[in-house]
Amino acid sequence: MSGFRVKERRLAYQRVKKTALHCCVPLCTNSSRYNSTISFHSFPVDVSVRAEWMVKVRRDDFTPSKTSRVCSRHFKKEDFVNNPGKLRRLKKGAVPALFSWNNFQLPAPRASVWERRPRAESPPPVHDIDSEEEIEVATLAPDHDYCLTRTTTMIADQLTEENDTLRQKVKELEQQIQALQLQSCFGLKRFAGSDEDIRFYTRFHSYDHLMAFWRLIEPATSRMIRVTSVREVSVAEKRTSNKSTKLLPIDELFLFLNYLSTGCTQRELGHQFNIHRTTASRIITTWANFLHCLLGAACIWMTPEEITANLPPEFKEYADTQVIVDCTELRCQTPSSLVLQSEVYSHYKSHCTFKAMIGMAPHGPLTFVSALYGGSISDRELFRLSGIIPLLSPDMAVMVDKGFRVDNLVPGKLHRPAFRSNKEQMAAHDVLETQSIARLRVHVERLIRRVKENKLFDTVIPLSISGSISQLFTVACILCNYQNGPLVKDWRENKSQAEI
Repeated sequence: MSGFRVKERRLAYQRVKKTALHCCVPLCTNSSRYNSTISFHSFPVDVSVRAEWMVKVRRDDFTPSKTSRVCSRHFKKEDFVNNPGKLRRLKKGAVPALFSWNNFQLPAPRASVWERRPRAESPPPVHDIDSEEEIEVATLAPDHDYCLTRTTTMIADQLTEENDTLRQKVKELEQQIQALQLQSCFGLKRFAGSDEDIRFYTRFHSYDHLMAFWRLIEPATSRMIRVTSVREVSVAEKRTSNKSTKLLPIDELFLFLNYLSTGCTQRELGHQFNIHRTTASRIITTWANFLHCLLGAACIWMTPEEITANLPPEFKEYADTQVIVDCTELRCQTPSSLVLQSEVYSHYKSHCTFKAMIGMAPHGPLTFVSALYGGSISDRELFRLSGIIPLLSPDMAVMVDKGFRVDNLVPGKLHRPAFRSNKEQMAAHDVLETQSIARLRVHVERLIRRVKENKLFDTVIPLSISGSISQLFTVACILCNYQNGPLVKDWRENKSQAEI
């Protein structure tokens, strides 16, 4: 029975005995079991003060709980509330500051930078400015009081070199970004350094040549009337109809010339210039109308005096020739209407075509271009409707091909290859005349070939652009005078020698 009583007493003692408190600060072994003079304080509820306690305690991966305590040895005397005979309490906002790693002492306050920096003594007043005595000027205090050693100097040099290297890399990356942006942007600036690309996309001889043409038409672009998708607009909308697109005006011109030169579809141009297909279509129509009005307003017909002044020596036997004319045909899409098919079908090409007449001066420039007509029209009828007859006078001769039966339409002389008629063979002088005329008239064929270097006219023209094809063809013909040099290099050399 005695053993059971001892065991019951021991269990009762364990139940009534209080748990000992321990300090949670590292290297501190204070416990309430062995020291009754030290008080133990729990972590404050205030979040900011609680965070300061955790920083001061310097305990890694520590989260204070309800039983975590800090003993009174780590607090200053002024941190406690003066209540003699009562429980020791901390003042609000008190933070532990005395630890074994600072030898339970507060560090001495460090002097400010202003107090630590040595000051130069003020120089003595100078009474005589002209005196020859040397005045010792006190050395200024350094900007900081950090000690410079060989190690710190080497580190500073390394950091400086790394900084310079990084700056250089940043510049290179910026240049690469600009190059990538330029490559992704399909505009005139991208091909400014390649005359070969400029020739391919615009048919102009070089970038400088194209920019010279741009400077001629740039002042008039501010008055350009743009084509919109709205059929009927109000007065307020008409005032803003000349609002530009996201492309620069010079890039719009580049898009238009690209359309003529390469014959790309409007969808392809939209992908290249990062615009919608309908926007590309409006830009093309706008610039076709604009250049048709602007370039068409300039008189390209030359006077007989100008023709005579620039007449090549090959035309000495036909010195009265004012213009060399010929017709050309552009293949087009076959319309669904049988009536339209009969109007545009050409028996010469065995295809539906548009037909126009081009006139050239003897020394090479284009001086006349007619509107486009249906392919079924004859050369004589096209000559009559083209509007060239009022420009001719009796002293002007016209050089034509055999198909132009326009003897009664031309007021002056007509240079045309001879016909064999009912004769078995042509006379000798007729053969020589035919050969000489054919040798000179071939240059108008070369001019037509220059126009058809624009791939738009070398393919089947869709009926969707039939409303603006006449303006496009006229502009392409007139642009030949700006894009290219003389047809024959000898003519340019002879002209330069004559000027000398």
